[in-house]
Amino acid sequence: MQLNEVIAFLESKAPPSLQEDYDNSGLLTGSPEMDVQGILVCLDSTEEIVEEAVRLGCNVVVAHHPIVFGGLKRITGKNYVERTVLRAIREGIALYAIHTNLDHVHTGVNRRIAEQIGLGGIRILEPRTGQLCKFVVYGPRDVIQPVREAIFLAGGGQIGAYDECSFMHPGKGSFRASEEAHPVIGARGERAEPDEYRLEVLVPRWKVAEVLASARASHSYDEMAYDIYPLENVHQEVGAGMIGELPVPMRAEAFLHHLKQCMGAQVVRHTRLCREEVRRIAVCGGSGSFLLGKAISQGADVLVSADFRYHQFFDADGRIIVADIGHYESERYTIDLLAGWLSEKFRTFATHKTGVVTNPVNYL
Repeated sequence: MQLNEVIAFLESKAPPSLQEDYDNSGLLTGSPEMDVQGILVCLDSTEEIVEEAVRLGCNVVVAHHPIVFGGLKRITGKNYVERTVLRAIREGIALYAIHTNLDHVHTGVNRRIAEQIGLGGIRILEPRTGQLCKFVVYGPRDVIQPVREAIFLAGGGQIGAYDECSFMHPGKGSFRASEEAHPVIGARGERAEPDEYRLEVLVPRWKVAEVLASARASHSYDEMAYDIYPLENVHQEVGAGMIGELPVPMRAEAFLHHLKQCMGAQVVRHTRLCREEVRRIAVCGGSGSFLLGKAISQGADVLVSADFRYHQFFDADGRIIVADIGHYESERYTIDLLAGWLSEKFRTFATHKTGVVTNPVNYL
């Protein structure tokens, strides 16, 4: 099993195009063609993690956070980033990160938090626009039917809880084949005007190339006519944070104790308890203060996240309870998520969850 097969699987779960501009997800060290002997899953790649991988016989580390964010002009071992990269290269260990792209998919980091808390009716808190395209292709009915099936198989036509979604409209096409052409309909040098259909299918932006290739492979024309339109529609399964509801309302203080226990937090920093009971809960792994306004507008009673600064707590303004459980604590179960995916998919090598707590924050 080569590493590129593992990467392809992970990127089918969380496409790299969904990461933020500042991010550096993907393969950081190692060759995509290397054979995988074992995978160690962690939150942060550190020197201790690389040592653990060596001990366990793993030559791949899959981490949530990239060890390298900016470009490294020198690798001399002067800091923990350079030392980690040097050690990984020396030991022949590939470092792979799956960060904000995993934050932005509906099956990723924030769903894992919501499920850990026990929320139901989970949905994306701030869905993204600009993630969908309309793929349009033309042909006679007997040609367009297998094309439509091929598009569905390639991942087109999914809208929320529905799949195989499309629209077809009849029309009249026209074309004249040159002497070099191989027309399925009509003859060279003569205009053909067949009855054709216009097929429209929604396609995620990151699947357009695959859908186009599948459509071409199944279309009988040697020159397939098609259009691709970028859309500003909201993609309900891609975006920041999630929001859901507890099965029954809880007293606010009781919920904070529940949150602390189920997320393994040593402390919960929170705003004043402006509600007696809470039920609708918004969550965001890592730094989620940017979602405060969205959580309020969606009627959330609590926003569970991390990295709130002192003055940002004032921004809650008695309209919501902010519960800051810590960055590491908010994302710790991402390790279980990734290890579960990899263990279920790949059986030819072992997938390990790290035993190292990489949280740099300590509590007295």
